[in-house]
Amino acid sequence: MPEETNLKFGVIGAGKIGTFHTRTLAKMPGVTLVGVCDPDLMRAQKLAWQYNATPYSKMEDLVGQVDAVIVAAPTHLHHQIGMYCLEHGVHTLVEKPIASTLEQAKDLIRAAKQRECILQVGHVERFNPAVVEAVKYIDHPKFITMNRLGPYDARMSNIGVVLDLMIHDIDLLLTLVPSEVKSIDATGMSVFSAHEDIANVRIRFADGTLADLTASRASFERARFMHLFQQDAYISVDFMNARVKMYKKEKPVISSMQDLTVIYPPVQKQLPITAEILHFIDCIKTHRTPAPSGEKGSKALELALKITEQIRRFDIPKTEHVHTPKPLQMVQDVAKAAQMMLGETLGQFKQDK
Repeated sequence: MPEETNLKFGVIGAGKIGTFHTRTLAKMPGVTLVGVCDPDLMRAQKLAWQYNATPYSKMEDLVGQVDAVIVAAPTHLHHQIGMYCLEHGVHTLVEKPIASTLEQAKDLIRAAKQRECILQVGHVERFNPAVVEAVKYIDHPKFITMNRLGPYDARMSNIGVVLDLMIHDIDLLLTLVPSEVKSIDATGMSVFSAHEDIANVRIRFADGTLADLTASRASFERARFMHLFQQDAYISVDFMNARVKMYKKEKPVISSMQDLTVIYPPVQKQLPITAEILHFIDCIKTHRTPAPSGEKGSKALELALKITEQIRRFDIPKTEHVHTPKPLQMVQDVAKAAQMMLGETLGQFKQDK
């Protein structure tokens, strides 16, 4: 039996996420890391040389030498880069979100099918070992809350927090609830960027399931939690620390905590990004549909865009004049109201006197 040759990989994008992928691929058996590409050649060189790969400033020079690529470039470039790779017969893992628009996502899906290439979307939270373990116990949850909070990262200021962070939870939600979305009620506001930096959405499904999602990149500390309430059980998932905890009802009537079983399912520790890439490689070798596929990534993008649109719909309309950022506008409005109240109080005080 002939010895299996290594898959030749390239990474496009030498930023923070590209660095994670490059470091993981460099240590992975059965893989040859050919090169790292970034328009900033100095940045590509620094990363590529660290892991014994070749730096490139043009993707055209890299794509012809590899079997597969990981696209870790800014979101607005996903379509252009992904289309070039797929049209040249290269298997592609594109970081979330799959693209900026649904039309772009459809282009990528179409190109992958035409060239019989694997197209996987980088929703890495699916491979979080806590999620993998928790799924074994999740059975038709009726109420789900997800919270994804963290400090501001100027690197992602070109998109809002819904496409930046919440889309992870949107993808998980659509995987856990096999029902159509019936309605969404979303709100959010910008704090530091020109896009929403904090967002909350309540999603109702046709089967009665209710989900409440909150994402913020204006918080002091990082927190990543999912809580699920289902018949006779409550499941808590800590994404960051890869922990699962469950309360399970054991008697028809609960008279004390003794009537509940507390379960701490064992979670096998593995870096989600490693599991994600191994899954991508397996799909390439076995020609099976990846998770998430381009179609699933497109579904998450569609819902994320609807949420973003609803948030923007309630923004203060912009005029031709300089638009005051909303947080500052709010501060000015509060100050004006306080000034009026103070004036009224002082006036009443003088009359009483």
